[in-house]
Amino acid sequence: MRRRRAVAAAGAVSAGLLLLSACDKPTAISTITVGSDSVSSEATCGGEGKALTTEALNKCLRDKGIDEIKVDPTETVRFGVDPEIADHGWTILLNGQPLVESTKKTYQAIPGSVFFNAQYGAQGDSTLVSVKEGEDEATGLWSFRLKKDED
Repeated sequence: MRRRRAVAAAGAVSAGLLLLSACDKPTAISTITVGSDSVSSEATCGGEGKALTTEALNKCLRDKGIDEIKVDPTETVRFGVDPEIADHGWTILLNGQPLVESTKKTYQAIPGSVFFNAQYGAQGDSTLVSVKEGEDEATGLWSFRLKKDED
């Protein structure tokens, strides 16, 4: 009886390890914080260190299942990335266009008003903002929708 239990326990442990090894490694996280609210996301596209094609990037920028956060234009929008994203360099994109120079820091802060200013390519009360990993070639994209909040 003991032997059967030991064999069953060993089988359960082996099955658990097999299931764990089948799991994909999660991609790095990018976070946007406005005031006391924040939203974090794994990569919308890529994030595994391989270059993304222009076609894949454009498709990713049209993705509808994107996390949203409300932004009061008088607040500061803070972007944070995991160190592995920062090591490759990253850029903030506003509606697909670079908003700032590439950086290797893990944190950047931008005035909220920028994201709703037509001068920077914003349109209306909703803006697509992305974190693009990679200085020359894009290897990952983390996208968020900023909704204007004037309460």
